[in-house]
Amino acid sequence: MSSNFVDFVKICCRSGAGGAGAVHFHRDKNTAKGGPDGGDGGRGGHIILRGNRQLWTLLHLKYRKHVIAEEGQSGSGANKTGHEGKDEILDVPIGTIAKDAETNEFLFEITEDGQEVILASGGRGGKGNNFFKSPTLQTPRFAQPGEPGLEEWKILELKLLADVGLVGFPNAGKSTLLSVVSAAKPEIADYPFTTLVPNLGMVSYREGKSFVMADIPGIIEGAHTGKGIGLRFLRHIERNSILLFMIPCDSKNIREEYSILLNELKQFNPELLDKARVLAITKADMLDNELIEEMKKDVPEELPSIFISSVAQMGIAELKDMLWKELNK
Repeated sequence: MSSNFVDFVKICCRSGAGGAGAVHFHRDKNTAKGGPDGGDGGRGGHIILRGNRQLWTLLHLKYRKHVIAEEGQSGSGANKTGHEGKDEILDVPIGTIAKDAETNEFLFEITEDGQEVILASGGRGGKGNNFFKSPTLQTPRFAQPGEPGLEEWKILELKLLADVGLVGFPNAGKSTLLSVVSAAKPEIADYPFTTLVPNLGMVSYREGKSFVMADIPGIIEGAHTGKGIGLRFLRHIERNSILLFMIPCDSKNIREEYSILLNELKQFNPELLDKARVLAITKADMLDNELIEEMKKDVPEELPSIFISSVAQMGIAELKDMLWKELNK
C-alpha cells in the first residue's frame, strides 16, 4: 500500500553564506583619494519552517532531500550593502517537530498556523572596509569575508493533533467506529494491522459542533520496545486530549486487556496516564441485555464505560455524548 500519510522526513538543509564586505575607496572627478566606502555583504538566506493548517502530512517534503537557501551578495562601493539571500520557506502541518538528525536533540515545534521558526540560519554578511576606519587607521585595505552557511541534516516529525485518540489492540473495531461516526474512509478488514497509518475523522456532534478523532494503528504488547509498528504510532497518542480505549466484547478478559494497553502507554510515556480516558466495549450487538449486565461486572470501574456496536449503530450517540462531556470538562 503506498501511503500519502508521511509523518517523518529527514532533510539536508544548507543555509546561504553571507556576502563578503567590499574593499573600496571613494573616487570621483573631484576626489582622487577619498576615504574607504566599501559596503557590507548581505546575509545569507535562512531555511524557515512555517505552520500551515491546510497540510496534514509531510508528503510534499518526502522526495525533497536537499533544501538550499540563496547566498548573500557582496557589498560594493558608495557604502552599498549587498542583497540578502532569499529565505527558503518550508510549509509544514501544525504539530511538526524539528530535531537535529545527528544528536536527535529536540529543536522546536510548530504549534500555530503561520508561525515561522528558523531551522538553519544564513551566514552573516562581512563588514566592508568603511566599518574598520578609525582615527588611527584611515585607509583600511581589508574587509571581512561573509560567514559560511550551515549544512545540517534535520528530522521533521509530525504528531497528530486530535481531540480523541482510539487505543486498542488490532481488530478492536477502531476503524469501523471511525467510519461510522465520521466521513473518514479507513481501510477495514477482519484481520489485525489493517490500519497502517493514522486516520483522522471529523465527528459531527449536536448543533453543528464537532471534534477530531484519530484512529491510531493497533498497539500490541511490547509496542513501547519497538515491536510491530508500535513506537512510530505511540507518539501520535501524545497529542490527544482524551484516549478512547476499545476492547471487543469477545475478549478473554476485559480488565486484563485494559491493563495491558495501559501498561504499553505507561512504558512509552507515563504522562499519557494523566489524560482523560473512556472505555468502549465494542461488537456488543452479539450480546443480549442479560449478558451485558453480567459483563459490566468485569469492566474496570475507574473510568466511564459504554457498550457499543458500530455496525448496528448501538450506543454511538451515547458515546459521542460521553466524549463531548469529557472534552469539555
